[in-house]
Amino acid sequence: MKTLYIDCGMGAAGDMLTAALLELLSEEEKAEFINKINTIGIPGVVFESSPSVKCGITGTHVSVKVNGVEEGEEIFLHHHHHDHDHEYDHDHEHGHDHEHGHDHEHGHDHEHDHDHERDHDHDHGNDHEHHHGHEHSHSHSGMADIEHIVRGHLDIPDKVKDDVMAVYSLIGEAESVAHGMPVDQIHFHEVGSMDAVADITAVCLLMDMIAPEQVIASPVHVGSGKVRCAHGILPVPAPATAYILKDVPIYGGQIKGELCTPTGAALLRHFVTSFGNMPPMRTKAIGYGMGNKDFEVANCVRVMLGETGDTGDTVCELSINVDDMTAEQIGFLSDVLFKAGALEVYTIPIGMKKSRPGTLISVMTRESDREKMISLIFRHSTTLGIRENISKRYTMRRRIETVDTEFGPVRKKISEGYGVTREKFEYDDLSRIAEEKGISISEILEKLK
Repeated sequence: MKTLYIDCGMGAAGDMLTAALLELLSEEEKAEFINKINTIGIPGVVFESSPSVKCGITGTHVSVKVNGVEEGEEIFLHHHHHDHDHEYDHDHEHGHDHEHGHDHEHGHDHEHDHDHERDHDHDHGNDHEHHHGHEHSHSHSGMADIEHIVRGHLDIPDKVKDDVMAVYSLIGEAESVAHGMPVDQIHFHEVGSMDAVADITAVCLLMDMIAPEQVIASPVHVGSGKVRCAHGILPVPAPATAYILKDVPIYGGQIKGELCTPTGAALLRHFVTSFGNMPPMRTKAIGYGMGNKDFEVANCVRVMLGETGDTGDTVCELSINVDDMTAEQIGFLSDVLFKAGALEVYTIPIGMKKSRPGTLISVMTRESDREKMISLIFRHSTTLGIRENISKRYTMRRRIETVDTEFGPVRKKISEGYGVTREKFEYDDLSRIAEEKGISISEILEKLK
């Protein structure tokens, strides 16, 4: 099985994940990716990568410039009634890796003897930030504006747009809870938000290109100590990061500073299928994504791409019998469970007590999602009890290739394993072409042969 393992022993941030994943690509793919990210339509953004050495290890560092200025990965947040108060610049986003560009910005009064705390004050007390903060105070962007840019203007596949918005939703929800205001009142500062859009979109695009079948991450090192924000000093992990990483194994340590940013946390939360030790795997490619700050430990995210053995994985099957749910209610339950990450939901008609026709509903899920699925089944069904069965599942390795055809690019699913190879064109692509051309799917398949 094609497996991506992410070592978060020094936390994670959007640019570090981008740089690490970039190293997994061939030189040709890297050039193609950098050209792609610079031409997809993120306003004013130029994305660059360069070699970086930490503790004798060579990796890659990426930087994002917005209208020629390197802003870091910050997401400045505000209550929309108080734009000038800089309600939450909370940019821990760069403590981790973008401190570089901020050295010149901290000519203000906070002596940076707490440099090791990732000096990531971004409290807008500095000249550089003020120039931007006030110049653009009229153009703050809310979640709806971000969605307008991502869905309306970026030249990326719909699946990648969905991933980008899912990551933004995690950040928006966390900031909303941390600051006690509705998500629609959280506003992202224009310049900061464009480079955050670039970081998040870059990781989502790279994950789409690499297409791992499973993503495993180590427990996340979040750092320790305090971080300075506009409205005071907060504990590490910052409230938004702590919220996003609920249910994820995290730990602190001797290193003072914020190692995991809200963006890094949200990207991990969205893409990682399980957190734990590295599984036995045959490694094909290794990537090091470097931060800018230097610590006694190499400040990087390391990723490994390889094959895990065909040993099968463990899945949890949850089953219920119901005789008092309508077809619509059963359909809605299935949709909710799939959206929450169920691997499979299926129904079987059964005969129940008192000669009543009923339905057996089975849900296949990862063990890590068991509690969430049980809660959703009780909420959206009429059952009073759920049966659990732990099963071993054997799967073929799957990958998606895009083929150029007379109808344009069409994705093809290729499955391999146990001495068998199967190929199948993506149904969504075939149905779209059938609609556009006014012909049947079987006619399209005939021509594609």
